[in-house]
Amino acid sequence: MNTSSNQNRPVVTSYVEAPTNTITAGGVDFAYRELGPKGGIPVVFFVHLAANLDYWDPRIVDAIAKDRHVITFDQRGVGASTGEVPDSVEAMADDAYSFLTALGYDQVDVFSFSLGGMVAQALIAEHPDLVRRLVLTGTGPKGGKDMDKIAGVTYLDVLKATLTRSDPREFLFFNRDAVGKKAAKAYVERTTGARTEGRDAPMRLKDFRTQLGAIKKYGRGAPHDLSKLTQPTLIANGDNDRMVPSVLSEDMHRRIKDSELVIYPNSGHGGIFQYHKDFAPVAAEFLNR
Repeated sequence: MNTSSNQNRPVVTSYVEAPTNTITAGGVDFAYRELGPKGGIPVVFFVHLAANLDYWDPRIVDAIAKDRHVITFDQRGVGASTGEVPDSVEAMADDAYSFLTALGYDQVDVFSFSLGGMVAQALIAEHPDLVRRLVLTGTGPKGGKDMDKIAGVTYLDVLKATLTRSDPREFLFFNRDAVGKKAAKAYVERTTGARTEGRDAPMRLKDFRTQLGAIKKYGRGAPHDLSKLTQPTLIANGDNDRMVPSVLSEDMHRRIKDSELVIYPNSGHGGIFQYHKDFAPVAAEFLNR
């Protein structure tokens, strides 16, 4: 059941103005937003740890939605989506498949960040024909070196943010130098200050812990055979990612045939947000090929 009445709506071109819709799949009411011109293969955004619909950087979403139909969604149990947060990345991928199937798509392009990139890889492992083009940012492969240490880094930075009354993403996503701090403040403002009405529900602490547990399990799991991944793939990260080590982006680049790699200097996990002016057109061009 799709509760949105999109037929009569004008095309939404700004993520800040995109209404939140709901569709039921597998007993879950999935909250999602869409914008950009309808028709063709959509670009579906797979979001990061502890994130809801509001956490996407509108500078990147809007750049891609200029020419493409873009869909963002809340995973099960996150934000306005119902149900319990899954305790494995593979279960999250199953939910993503249910959501996309309910919307009626048998092929999509995927833009992913961090945990979303892990979910995208798990989805492709089970449904290789579903994804046409793939963007992996700030993420790593199953069983990758030090992937299971993400929880420790995350808890430490969340504590630092709490003590300084800051948004945890300022510590987790950006270097703590003058350039990084300025980029962090700008990014947080873009994702918290622009949309004032119809904001999504925040992540609950127990669900955050469940997601961290799923990432740890994924980090210790048997690696996927990334040589089987045949989709054109763009990989991007900062050169100093403390959450998902930057070397893992290079590892995926080596293992995914003909993939493209962009590493931004003097930046961390949120390198694509710090360098959004450079990255957004690169991602849009790649997805539009």
